[in-house]
Amino acid sequence: MTSVAGDTAIRLADAVVALGGFPALAGASMSVERGELVALRGANGTGKSTLLRLCAGLVPLARGGATVLGVDLADDRVAVRQLVGLLGHRNGLYAELTCRENVAFTAQLVGASPNDVDDALQRLGIDARVAVTRAGALSAGQRRRTALASLIVRRAQLWLLDEPHAGLDTAARNELDVILRDATRSGATVLYTTHEVDRAGLATPRTVTLSGGCVTSDVSSKFGVAQ
Repeated sequence: MTSVAGDTAIRLADAVVALGGFPALAGASMSVERGELVALRGANGTGKSTLLRLCAGLVPLARGGATVLGVDLADDRVAVRQLVGLLGHRNGLYAELTCRENVAFTAQLVGASPNDVDDALQRLGIDARVAVTRAGALSAGQRRRTALASLIVRRAQLWLLDEPHAGLDTAARNELDVILRDATRSGATVLYTTHEVDRAGLATPRTVTLSGGCVTSDVSSKFGVAQ
């Protein structure tokens, strides 16, 4: 594993990812410093999900450079997987386990305590009734909340979230914004995709836009969020 020192969490230099022979990323370049909160915008098919999966070490780099949390993905993309937490469109829950059991399973894998599980459930507004309901019987919004609670207890250095606000009501969306900002204040780096202009504008200090598999815009809001 090649390690690169410094405060940069993500550095992509003309990164190319080919999926089925098609360049899902076609020379993307961007840099994200540790502790940043960044929204990733773009139309469907522009490479947002692929960029997250590349940073999570789940798809190979075809050309260019990519370093995540000091790990050169061209050398060892497997090594980065234990450092990041990825929440995709699928929630990754076990349908036969209850809401709480799903979160507790993640907690056990990373050495978190039962109190950490309780705190995560509370942060996402998951009450006692929902907590003992099997994941397969939960509503779409409840499943999303459960998946986010699992991400919280994971305590990853880098949070990669694909449309994390999808399926949540307004109160839960606002609480998630607070959770993401709290995560960066605690030292984590957060990169998430969104189609919502308001969440990628005033709600987030920095917005990166993709088009055709390339970064076409990188804007830091002068308004940002109160720190």
